[in-house]
Amino acid sequence: MMSQGGSSESGGSESGAEDKGFGRTRFEYFGWVYHLGTNSIGREFCHLRFLYIRGKYVMMYKRDPHENPDIKPIRRGVVGNTLMVAELGRRKVNDGDLYVLRFYNRLDEEKKGEIACATAGETRKWMEAFDQAKQQAEFELSQNSTRYRFNLEDEIDLEGRRPRVKRYAHGLKKLIRIGHGPETLVRRSSNLGKHHRPHEFTEGDVADVVEAHEWRCVRTVNGVRLFEDVSDHKLHSKTVLVKAVGVVDASPDTAFEVLLNLDRLRRYEWDSLTGDLELVDSLSGHSDVVYGSYDPRYLSRWQSKRDFIFSRQWFRGQDGTYTILQCPAIHKKRPPKSGYRRIKINPSSWEIRNIRGLAGSNGDRCLVTHMLEIDSGGWFKWKLDQCSKFEKSIAYALLNQVSGLKAYISANPALTCESSTTLVDTKTSDVSGLIGEFEDAEVADEFYDAIAADSSSSSSSDDEEEDGELDSTGQRVKLKNVSWAIASLALKAKKAMDCNNELDTHVDQVTIDSGDFSGSLHKGKGEADSNCWTTPSGTGFKIRGKTYMKDSAKVAGGDPLLKLIAVDWFKLEKSKSKVALHPKCLVQSEAGKKLPFILVVNLQVPAKPNYSLVMYYAADRPVNKNSLLGKFIDGSDTFRDARFKLIPSIVQGYWMVKRAVGSKACLLGKAVTCHYFKQDNFLEIDVDIGSSSVARSIISLVLGYVTSLVVDLAILIEGREENELPEYILGTVRLNRVRLDAATPLDS
Repeated sequence: MMSQGGSSESGGSESGAEDKGFGRTRFEYFGWVYHLGTNSIGREFCHLRFLYIRGKYVMMYKRDPHENPDIKPIRRGVVGNTLMVAELGRRKVNDGDLYVLRFYNRLDEEKKGEIACATAGETRKWMEAFDQAKQQAEFELSQNSTRYRFNLEDEIDLEGRRPRVKRYAHGLKKLIRIGHGPETLVRRSSNLGKHHRPHEFTEGDVADVVEAHEWRCVRTVNGVRLFEDVSDHKLHSKTVLVKAVGVVDASPDTAFEVLLNLDRLRRYEWDSLTGDLELVDSLSGHSDVVYGSYDPRYLSRWQSKRDFIFSRQWFRGQDGTYTILQCPAIHKKRPPKSGYRRIKINPSSWEIRNIRGLAGSNGDRCLVTHMLEIDSGGWFKWKLDQCSKFEKSIAYALLNQVSGLKAYISANPALTCESSTTLVDTKTSDVSGLIGEFEDAEVADEFYDAIAADSSSSSSSDDEEEDGELDSTGQRVKLKNVSWAIASLALKAKKAMDCNNELDTHVDQVTIDSGDFSGSLHKGKGEADSNCWTTPSGTGFKIRGKTYMKDSAKVAGGDPLLKLIAVDWFKLEKSKSKVALHPKCLVQSEAGKKLPFILVVNLQVPAKPNYSLVMYYAADRPVNKNSLLGKFIDGSDTFRDARFKLIPSIVQGYWMVKRAVGSKACLLGKAVTCHYFKQDNFLEIDVDIGSSSVARSIISLVLGYVTSLVVDLAILIEGREENELPEYILGTVRLNRVRLDAATPLDS
């Protein structure tokens, strides 16, 4: 079993003043990760490495430079704004489960590298660290300073100069050692803890759409509340949706790891039903199939043992919330077993959400929700007269898993103490030497090139892998706060924005006749119509209000700014971008060329064959260049990635699909790869859903139920400053029971 190396990071702290007396903040992240790759002879390697991120600069070491001040980095580079980070989920490496991150260049996906962490929580924090580094690079690029100017697409070399690492490590607190692995491998902590500020791209609300369910608390059992869904309840319905909700004194990362762990000895301590589990098949980094069995004697009078198979899908939202979906399954590796009766476990879902800013809280806490679909007969009898038969059912045992999880974590403080925080205070430390030398260097390695380089040769010495000596400049670093509030200074509007200022009111309004445009998917005439689209109002979506920066208050959306004029539903052998250039596209029609502006959103759906859902939103006036929309159209890809937001809502459909899709706003550029193409009077956004293993897993579930789904989508540009609030909705669409076989081919 391989020792699992975690990562350790530092929080940010206010540093001393700059030369001119202005304040600044430095962000530093460092700790142990696994570097994965393939060497020159095709052999896969997995090495424990110490990774350090400061500003936009990244260094990789064989050992901790704080404990070995004379050690030199074996890899180093600069994070550019074309760097993309993809979460690949869990992977079996040397008999151990690791969580893998892949780095690649947006412009050249052949340039890529991988690192891995011991837990999903560590990968999240490393993703935040690299996001901060990208923001730093974007901020410096926006300043047009020759000091920071470099070619983001060229490979850069630092041969001939060696950093003075002694100065780099001076004044930093040591990381806290919490365990040892085989030989010299050391596991480090990875939690930013209370010093870590909330991430800029998260929202504190539970949902960004009007809640479809109506939950009523039925009873409290062992400190856990039991709810039933009473919305649109049918008296003779065979099933009912129920959930157990409890507060667990641990971080969401800890609760998630306990729930996903298949170790029998651990599960025996909290799980009375599914304690005996074993992995059958790993479908992807975010899904697997497990087999389990249990002895039903404590549930019923029957003596025969039961076994079951279910699939699990898990993913983490941009707000840090974990979701686990569990569905009954069959698998050829586990046929019916003699002496066992095969049963179907109730479809269920777990949601683990962080509780922020709770008064009197002394540590991490999370809200754990276990929702499942059960037979309505036994539930209603138990609810009315405490029917003891239900208390011996599988459904009741599943609901009690929340109680078991809560008690187990409370009885094992070591689970919540594995992580600790190392805060690096740069106010008095002299660590500017290395960074100053990076700044003065004419060239520097791009990070995805540096980390993807072959470092697998254990026989090569440090001197063979390291660069030459670097002379210290002695200059002080001038790094700014890399939050988007500062990174977008160059893109701020000069006056307060409102929706009416997005379009140029000095130009005559153009009449948009929807009859002039047609797509392959027809517009619906009523709610009963299927395989069609309509345009719902924005009142069903929650968006940031005028005072959001002060009180996080959200308001109902209004009418969309842009008008949806057509929707295309294509099937293709290979995903296609720049569909607006296709001769048959309405953008190329005479009526389309007369429109002041068209926003084309191309959702590329991975399947066999591939599909593209293309939506065309038109403006009746030219876009104001000084508006937020104008800055989005003319802005950089990094700025667009950080602002383009989609809010999904499953209006009608299977509850498990609703849980998978969620109801939270998603920054698409942070979740999947988006490509932008601007020409003449249009901007096309190509959303590659297949670029994320999580998104692929969710979309495969959605496609299985698509003919019974009614889906609402809203697109908008996220407001980050007071003068960009309140937000407004760019456009909406309702997709009503779309059929896969109705997609039309798109010629090459």
